[in-house]
Amino acid sequence: MADLAPLTALGAAAPRSLEAGAFTLTERPDIALASLALRRGQIAPILDGLTLPAPGAFASGNGLGALWSGQGQWLIAGEGLAETDFAARVRAMAAGASVTDQTDGWTAIALTGDAARLDAVLERLVNLPPDALAPGRATRTVLHHMSVILVRHDRERLTIWGMRSAAGSLWHTLETVVRRLS
Repeated sequence: MADLAPLTALGAAAPRSLEAGAFTLTERPDIALASLALRRGQIAPILDGLTLPAPGAFASGNGLGALWSGQGQWLIAGEGLAETDFAARVRAMAAGASVTDQTDGWTAIALTGDAARLDAVLERLVNLPPDALAPGRATRTVLHHMSVILVRHDRERLTIWGMRSAAGSLWHTLETVVRRLS
């Protein structure tokens, strides 16, 4: 019988991390992700005290995070819950909604650093107005021909969600930019 061992999206047993000057890049395989879609006529649920955000916003609380992904649709993140049946937990909090597990389809990379320097990184990565990535905001955009979701938790912390199949390309792009600016 094969001796299987889990690997991160970047192909290692442990998450990749890089410190470059004032920046830290960290692969985050511990974050679970589920999509939630309301059915016709359904009211948006409150998830463990978390009110689902409006377009362009990000909300967090009680270990959960949520971002709007379309009319009546959100992506729900759970820090430290990737090894659990997170979709079942979300489904229980959102009775009647359609919930699917997205954890293995995406990879999360955290970028932390000084607020002004982080803004400089964003200026080079995406062509968006600064308000679109102010703290508490989230948006889906294109970064070096890759579809990504950017979540600005606060002035010094950003999470970049990309397709798991493009994790290596996403890491390379982020590493290149932070090394140039450090």
